[in-house]
Amino acid sequence: MAAVETQDIVGHGEHVVKFYERDSELVDTVVPYLAAGLRAGEAAFVIATEAHRQAFERQLVAAGIDARQARADGSFVTLDAASTMAKIIVDGQIDRDAFDGLACGLLREVAESGRGLRVFGEMVALLWDAGDVLAAIELERLWNELGEQLSFSLLCSYPSASVAGPEHAEALQQLCHMHSSVLGVTTEGKQGQLEQAPLRAELTASFPAERDSPGRARRLAVADLQRWGIAEESVNDVALVLSELASNAVIHAGSPFSISVKLGDSVIRVAVQDRCPVLATGSDGGMVVRAPHGLAVIQALSAHWGVEGTPDGKTVWAELRTASTEP
Repeated sequence: MAAVETQDIVGHGEHVVKFYERDSELVDTVVPYLAAGLRAGEAAFVIATEAHRQAFERQLVAAGIDARQARADGSFVTLDAASTMAKIIVDGQIDRDAFDGLACGLLREVAESGRGLRVFGEMVALLWDAGDVLAAIELERLWNELGEQLSFSLLCSYPSASVAGPEHAEALQQLCHMHSSVLGVTTEGKQGQLEQAPLRAELTASFPAERDSPGRARRLAVADLQRWGIAEESVNDVALVLSELASNAVIHAGSPFSISVKLGDSVIRVAVQDRCPVLATGSDGGMVVRAPHGLAVIQALSAHWGVEGTPDGKTVWAELRTASTEP
């Protein structure tokens, strides 16, 4: 496991949510995030289930982090999600004062010292799984309010299966809007035929209109493509195309953007959606498609590419051929 490939998916002061299908996906996201902070002399706070805490610590040790020493000097703190959550639930509801007392007590000293602080938490996931969706959203809101008072980065997570289904659509949309970035990876294959059938995987993520967002998107995509077994040449090509499209969204469109990297049968489809309109009225009254900046790079590396209008902007996509994968 490369301990630095996804270290920058959570920027300083950001609140990012990760949706995952398998525990291994969660570990591959959380451990580099924590390890990068610990290596930089920052503190790392983890509020998670016992199984996840153990998995994180094993991988941190494998990545060269002295977890025992970090815990002894107070830079690595782990808490059980269920028992911690019980301390802030009063009469079946989240008690704001209890949350403030607990969270501020844990984080304030580190945050106010000027030392970097990274937090991972999954109390919200336990609430959602228990059917208390409103409480999960309320807890997310309290974390955001705390982030306005203290300086720290926060990564939280939900199993994809927990938020799936039309009954959760409205709440899920509200949940996503409460985060600075949304990370989600889904994989699917034909059960019982994985050896014969090609692996299909998809990465989706959203980013703010900030200068470092294209780089974060590129690193996230590269890490997943490598995990999917894609050849290095194809990974580099996808990284270049994605960088061009994401940079267009930030620099030229001045817009937040979402990415999609989807693996098909010997094809990788890269798409970036932003909020800048795709069409302009031509002199003859017709509609003219605006070509993206960096078109030469996209044309050189892609088998096909295109631009599609969306209700609030556009999506620019490109399809790249790839060598066989290793499921």
